[in-house]
Amino acid sequence: MFRRHRRLRENPVIREMVRETFLHPSDFIYPIFVVEGENIKKEISSLPNNYHYSVDMLEGAIAEIKEAGVKSVLIFGLPGYKDECATSAFEENGIVQKAIKKIKKICPDMYIITDVCMCEYTSHGHCGILHDHGVDNDETLEYIAKIALSHAQAGADMVAPSDMMDGRILAIREALDENGFKNVPIMAYSAKYCSAFYGPFREAADSAPKSGDRKSYQMDPSNVREAMLEIEDDIDEGADIIMVKPALPYLDVIRAARDRYDVPMAAYNVSGEYAMVKAAAQAGLINEKAIVLELLTSIKRAGAKMIITYHALDACRWLREE
Repeated sequence: MFRRHRRLRENPVIREMVRETFLHPSDFIYPIFVVEGENIKKEISSLPNNYHYSVDMLEGAIAEIKEAGVKSVLIFGLPGYKDECATSAFEENGIVQKAIKKIKKICPDMYIITDVCMCEYTSHGHCGILHDHGVDNDETLEYIAKIALSHAQAGADMVAPSDMMDGRILAIREALDENGFKNVPIMAYSAKYCSAFYGPFREAADSAPKSGDRKSYQMDPSNVREAMLEIEDDIDEGADIIMVKPALPYLDVIRAARDRYDVPMAAYNVSGEYAMVKAAAQAGLINEKAIVLELLTSIKRAGAKMIITYHALDACRWLREE
Protein backbone atom coordinates (compact mmCIF):
# COMPACT_ATOMS: atom_id res chain seq x y z
CA MET A 1 0.00 0.00 0.00
CA PHE A 2 1.21 3.52 -0.76
CA ARG A 3 0.18 6.83 0.78
CA ARG A 4 -2.13 9.07 -1.22
CA HIS A 5 -0.65 12.48 -0.43
CA ARG A 6 -2.66 14.01 -3.26
CA ARG A 7 -5.87 13.66 -1.24
CA LEU A 8 -4.84 16.80 0.65
CA ARG A 9 -4.09 18.75 -2.53
CA GLU A 10 -7.41 18.11 -4.25
CA ASN A 11 -8.80 21.66 -4.10
CA PRO A 12 -7.88 25.14 -2.79
CA VAL A 13 -9.82 24.74 0.44
CA ILE A 14 -8.00 21.65 1.68
CA ARG A 15 -4.64 22.95 0.42
CA GLU A 16 -5.06 26.06 2.55
CA MET A 17 -6.23 24.03 5.55
CA VAL A 18 -3.03 21.96 5.61
CA ARG A 19 -0.67 24.75 4.53
CA GLU A 20 2.33 25.02 6.86
CA THR A 21 3.73 28.45 6.02
CA PHE A 22 1.75 31.67 5.54
CA LEU A 23 2.88 35.13 4.51
CA HIS A 24 1.32 38.14 6.24
CA PRO A 25 1.90 41.89 5.83
CA SER A 26 3.28 41.99 9.38
CA ASP A 27 6.20 39.83 8.16
CA PHE A 28 7.56 42.62 5.95
CA ILE A 29 9.89 45.53 6.61
CA TYR A 30 10.22 48.04 3.78
CA PRO A 31 13.55 49.81 3.14
CA ILE A 32 13.37 53.50 2.26
CA PHE A 33 16.12 55.87 1.12
CA VAL A 34 16.04 59.46 2.36
CA VAL A 35 18.16 62.24 0.84
CA GLU A 36 18.94 65.86 1.57
CA GLY A 37 17.14 68.49 -0.49
CA GLU A 38 13.54 69.41 -1.23
CA ASN A 39 10.75 68.16 -3.47
CA ILE A 40 12.67 65.00 -4.38
CA LYS A 41 11.02 61.75 -5.33
CA LYS A 42 13.39 60.15 -7.80
CA GLU A 43 13.24 56.54 -8.91
CA ILE A 44 16.39 54.55 -8.19
CA SER A 45 17.53 53.20 -11.55
CA SER A 46 18.97 50.01 -10.06
CA LEU A 47 15.84 49.36 -7.95
CA PRO A 48 12.72 49.92 -10.10
CA ASN A 49 9.69 51.22 -8.17
CA ASN A 50 11.90 52.33 -5.26
CA TYR A 51 12.77 55.98 -4.75
CA HIS A 52 15.02 58.54 -3.16
CA TYR A 53 12.81 60.79 -1.00
CA SER A 54 13.61 64.15 0.51
CA VAL A 55 12.18 64.58 3.99
CA ASP A 56 9.39 66.88 2.77
CA MET A 57 8.20 64.14 0.39
CA LEU A 58 7.91 61.42 3.04
CA GLU A 59 4.24 62.10 3.73
CA GLY A 60 3.17 60.62 0.40
CA ALA A 61 5.59 57.72 0.75
CA ILE A 62 4.39 56.81 4.25
CA ALA A 63 0.75 57.07 3.16
CA GLU A 64 1.43 54.55 0.37
CA ILE A 65 3.33 52.24 2.70
CA LYS A 66 0.56 52.34 5.30
CA GLU A 67 -2.15 51.83 2.69
CA ALA A 68 -0.36 48.71 1.44
CA GLY A 69 -0.46 47.27 4.96
CA VAL A 70 3.25 47.49 5.82
CA LYS A 71 3.79 48.51 9.44
CA SER A 72 7.56 48.91 9.60
CA VAL A 73 10.28 50.69 7.61
CA LEU A 74 14.06 50.46 7.59
CA ILE A 75 15.62 53.88 6.96
CA PHE A 76 18.80 54.47 4.98
CA GLY A 77 20.14 58.01 4.74
CA LEU A 78 22.20 59.76 2.08
CA PRO A 79 23.87 62.73 3.77
CA GLY A 80 24.70 66.16 2.40
CA TYR A 81 28.40 65.69 3.07
CA LYS A 82 30.88 62.93 3.93
CA ASP A 83 34.11 62.86 5.87
CA GLU A 84 36.66 60.38 7.23
CA CYS A 85 34.74 59.84 10.49
CA ALA A 86 31.13 59.82 9.23
CA THR A 87 30.31 62.89 11.32
CA SER A 88 27.03 63.47 9.48
CA ALA A 89 25.78 60.06 10.62
CA PHE A 90 25.35 61.09 14.27
CA GLU A 91 24.42 64.76 13.94
CA GLU A 92 21.25 65.78 15.77
CA ASN A 93 19.93 67.20 12.51
CA GLY A 94 21.31 64.48 10.24
CA ILE A 95 19.29 63.04 7.40
CA VAL A 96 18.14 59.88 9.21
CA GLN A 97 17.38 61.83 12.39
CA LYS A 98 15.20 64.28 10.43
CA ALA A 99 13.46 61.41 8.66
CA ILE A 100 12.64 59.67 11.94
CA LYS A 101 11.05 62.80 13.37
CA LYS A 102 9.08 63.47 10.19
CA ILE A 103 7.72 59.92 9.95
CA LYS A 104 6.75 59.88 13.62
CA LYS A 105 4.86 63.15 13.07
CA ILE A 106 3.10 61.77 9.98
CA CYS A 107 2.35 58.32 11.37
CA PRO A 108 3.17 57.72 15.05
CA ASP A 109 2.31 54.02 14.70
CA MET A 110 4.83 53.33 11.93
CA TYR A 111 7.57 51.18 13.46
CA ILE A 112 10.89 52.74 12.52
CA ILE A 113 14.09 50.71 12.30
CA THR A 114 17.30 52.48 11.35
CA ASP A 115 20.35 51.10 9.61
CA VAL A 116 23.38 51.88 11.77
CA CYS A 117 26.52 51.98 9.69
CA MET A 118 29.15 54.41 8.43
CA CYS A 119 29.61 53.49 4.77
CA GLU A 120 27.07 56.00 3.40
CA TYR A 121 28.70 58.75 5.46
CA THR A 122 32.44 58.17 5.07
CA SER A 123 34.45 59.75 2.29
CA HIS A 124 36.21 56.43 1.70
CA GLY A 125 33.04 54.30 1.69
CA HIS A 126 34.11 51.77 4.30
CA CYS A 127 32.02 50.82 7.34
CA GLY A 128 34.37 52.24 9.96
CA ILE A 129 37.41 54.31 10.80
CA LEU A 130 40.13 53.66 8.24
CA HIS A 131 43.81 53.44 9.22
CA ASP A 132 46.55 52.24 6.86
CA HIS A 133 43.93 51.01 4.37
CA GLY A 134 42.25 48.84 7.01
CA VAL A 135 39.21 49.40 9.22
CA ASP A 136 40.08 49.83 12.90
CA ASN A 137 37.53 47.62 14.64
CA ASP A 138 37.77 48.99 18.18
CA GLU A 139 37.89 52.68 17.29
CA THR A 140 34.90 52.17 15.00
CA LEU A 141 32.80 50.87 17.91
CA GLU A 142 32.74 54.33 19.50
CA TYR A 143 31.28 55.85 16.34
CA ILE A 144 28.78 53.06 15.74
CA ALA A 145 27.47 53.50 19.29
CA LYS A 146 27.16 57.27 18.74
CA ILE A 147 25.12 56.72 15.58
CA ALA A 148 22.77 54.25 17.25
CA LEU A 149 22.27 56.55 20.23
CA SER A 150 21.51 59.52 17.97
CA HIS A 151 18.83 57.48 16.19
CA ALA A 152 17.23 56.49 19.48
CA GLN A 153 17.29 60.11 20.64
CA ALA A 154 15.51 61.11 17.42
CA GLY A 155 12.74 58.58 18.12
CA ALA A 156 13.73 55.35 16.35
CA ASP A 157 11.89 52.29 17.63
CA MET A 158 14.78 49.90 16.85
CA VAL A 159 18.37 50.17 15.66
CA ALA A 160 20.00 47.75 13.24
CA PRO A 161 23.82 47.80 13.07
CA SER A 162 25.11 46.48 9.75
CA ASP A 163 28.84 47.21 9.99
CA MET A 164 29.97 43.72 11.15
CA MET A 165 32.53 45.04 13.64
CA ASP A 166 33.32 42.63 16.46
CA GLY A 167 31.76 43.83 19.73
CA ARG A 168 29.40 46.36 18.19
CA ILE A 169 26.24 44.96 19.79
CA LEU A 170 27.70 45.28 23.29
CA ALA A 171 28.91 48.82 22.57
CA ILE A 172 25.48 49.88 21.31
CA ARG A 173 23.61 48.16 24.14
CA GLU A 174 25.75 49.90 26.73
CA ALA A 175 25.34 53.29 25.06
CA LEU A 176 21.56 52.92 24.83
CA ASP A 177 21.17 51.65 28.39
CA GLU A 178 23.39 54.35 29.90
CA ASN A 179 21.37 57.09 28.20
CA GLY A 180 17.85 55.99 29.09
CA PHE A 181 17.02 53.81 26.09
CA LYS A 182 16.89 50.39 27.72
CA ASN A 183 13.70 49.55 25.83
CA VAL A 184 15.09 50.23 22.35
CA PRO A 185 15.83 46.82 20.80
CA ILE A 186 18.72 45.90 18.53
CA MET A 187 18.31 43.99 15.29
CA ALA A 188 21.79 42.68 14.55
CA TYR A 189 23.05 42.05 11.04
CA SER A 190 24.63 38.98 12.60
CA ALA A 191 25.58 36.98 9.52
CA LYS A 192 26.17 39.58 6.82
CA TYR A 193 28.07 38.02 3.97
CA CYS A 194 30.48 39.75 1.61
CA SER A 195 28.09 39.21 -1.26
CA ALA A 196 27.90 40.15 -4.92
CA PHE A 197 24.17 40.70 -4.44
CA TYR A 198 24.62 44.19 -2.94
CA GLY A 199 25.44 45.97 -6.20
CA PRO A 200 22.14 47.82 -6.77
CA PHE A 201 22.02 48.94 -3.14
CA ARG A 202 25.48 50.48 -3.35
CA GLU A 203 24.24 52.66 -6.18
CA ALA A 204 21.06 53.51 -4.29
CA ALA A 205 22.91 54.41 -1.09
CA ASP A 206 26.10 55.76 -2.72
CA SER A 207 28.03 53.47 -0.40
CA ALA A 208 30.55 51.59 -2.53
CA PRO A 209 34.08 51.61 -1.05
CA LYS A 210 36.45 53.92 -2.91
CA SER A 211 39.23 51.34 -2.68
CA GLY A 212 39.56 47.72 -1.63
CA ASP A 213 36.62 45.63 -0.49
CA ARG A 214 34.83 44.52 2.70
CA LYS A 215 36.10 40.96 2.88
CA SER A 216 38.02 41.60 6.08
CA TYR A 217 34.85 42.38 8.04
CA GLN A 218 31.91 40.90 6.14
CA MET A 219 31.60 37.12 6.12
CA ASP A 220 33.06 34.65 3.62
CA PRO A 221 30.16 33.23 1.55
CA SER A 222 31.61 29.74 1.99
CA ASN A 223 31.11 29.63 5.77
CA VAL A 224 28.11 28.56 7.82
CA ARG A 225 29.68 27.41 11.09
CA GLU A 226 31.32 30.80 11.42
CA ALA A 227 27.87 32.37 11.04
CA MET A 228 26.69 30.45 14.08
CA LEU A 229 29.57 31.91 16.10
CA GLU A 230 28.74 35.43 14.94
CA ILE A 231 25.08 34.95 15.84
CA GLU A 232 25.88 33.47 19.23
CA ASP A 233 28.16 36.38 20.07
CA ASP A 234 25.51 38.92 19.08
CA ILE A 235 22.93 37.20 21.27
CA ASP A 236 25.36 37.13 24.18
CA GLU A 237 26.11 40.84 23.71
CA GLY A 238 22.43 41.79 23.83
CA ALA A 239 20.90 41.48 20.35
CA ASP A 240 17.12 41.12 20.45
CA ILE A 241 16.75 39.99 16.82
CA ILE A 242 19.32 38.30 14.60
CA MET A 243 19.52 38.66 10.84
CA VAL A 244 21.00 36.80 7.90
CA LYS A 245 21.88 38.83 4.80
CA PRO A 246 21.41 38.13 1.89
CA ALA A 247 18.43 35.79 2.13
CA LEU A 248 18.00 33.56 -0.91
CA PRO A 249 21.60 32.28 -1.35
CA TYR A 250 21.78 31.69 2.42
CA LEU A 251 18.55 29.86 3.23
CA ASP A 252 20.67 27.08 4.72
CA VAL A 253 22.20 29.59 7.15
CA ILE A 254 18.74 30.86 8.13
CA ARG A 255 17.59 27.29 8.79
CA ALA A 256 20.72 26.40 10.75
CA ALA A 257 20.29 29.48 12.94
CA ARG A 258 16.58 28.87 13.41
CA ASP A 259 17.25 25.31 14.56
CA ARG A 260 19.97 26.39 16.98
CA TYR A 261 18.84 29.69 18.50
CA ASP A 262 15.49 30.49 20.06
CA VAL A 263 15.43 34.21 19.29
CA PRO A 264 13.44 36.16 16.68
CA MET A 265 15.05 36.00 13.24
CA ALA A 266 15.06 38.36 10.29
CA ALA A 267 16.40 37.99 6.77
CA TYR A 268 17.23 40.66 4.19
CA ASN A 269 15.96 39.95 0.69
CA VAL A 270 18.60 42.23 -0.79
CA SER A 271 18.81 44.54 -3.78
CA GLY A 272 20.47 42.10 -6.19
CA GLU A 273 17.81 39.47 -5.51
CA TYR A 274 15.11 42.09 -6.14
CA ALA A 275 16.75 43.48 -9.27
CA MET A 276 17.05 40.05 -10.91
CA VAL A 277 13.35 39.36 -10.41
CA LYS A 278 12.43 42.79 -11.76
CA ALA A 279 14.64 42.37 -14.82
CA ALA A 280 13.18 38.95 -15.61
CA ALA A 281 9.64 40.27 -15.14
CA GLN A 282 10.26 43.27 -17.37
CA ALA A 283 11.62 40.92 -20.04
CA GLY A 284 8.42 38.88 -19.85
CA LEU A 285 10.26 35.77 -18.72
CA ILE A 286 8.45 35.14 -15.42
CA ASN A 287 5.19 35.71 -13.57
CA GLU A 288 6.40 38.36 -11.12
CA LYS A 289 3.62 37.92 -8.57
CA ALA A 290 4.00 34.14 -8.42
CA ILE A 291 7.80 34.31 -8.24
CA VAL A 292 7.87 36.96 -5.50
CA LEU A 293 5.35 35.21 -3.28
CA GLU A 294 7.17 31.92 -3.75
CA LEU A 295 10.58 33.31 -2.87
CA LEU A 296 9.25 35.22 0.15
CA THR A 297 7.55 32.03 1.32
CA SER A 298 10.86 30.19 0.99
CA ILE A 299 12.55 32.73 3.27
CA LYS A 300 9.85 32.42 5.89
CA ARG A 301 9.78 28.62 5.57
CA ALA A 302 13.54 28.55 6.19
CA GLY A 303 12.92 30.21 9.56
CA ALA A 304 12.83 34.00 9.22
CA LYS A 305 9.80 35.64 10.82
CA MET A 306 10.71 39.13 9.58
CA ILE A 307 11.68 39.80 5.97
CA ILE A 308 13.26 43.06 4.85
CA THR A 309 12.30 43.33 1.20
CA TYR A 310 11.86 45.86 -1.60
CA HIS A 311 8.91 43.70 -2.71
CA ALA A 312 6.97 44.53 0.47
CA LEU A 313 4.35 46.88 -0.99
CA ASP A 314 3.60 44.67 -3.98
CA ALA A 315 3.59 41.53 -1.84
CA CYS A 316 1.01 43.00 0.53
CA ARG A 317 -1.26 43.96 -2.36
CA TRP A 318 -0.91 40.55 -3.94
CA LEU A 319 -1.68 38.79 -0.66
CA ARG A 320 -4.97 40.70 -0.47
CA GLU A 321 -5.84 39.30 -3.89
CA GLU A 322 -5.18 35.69 -2.87
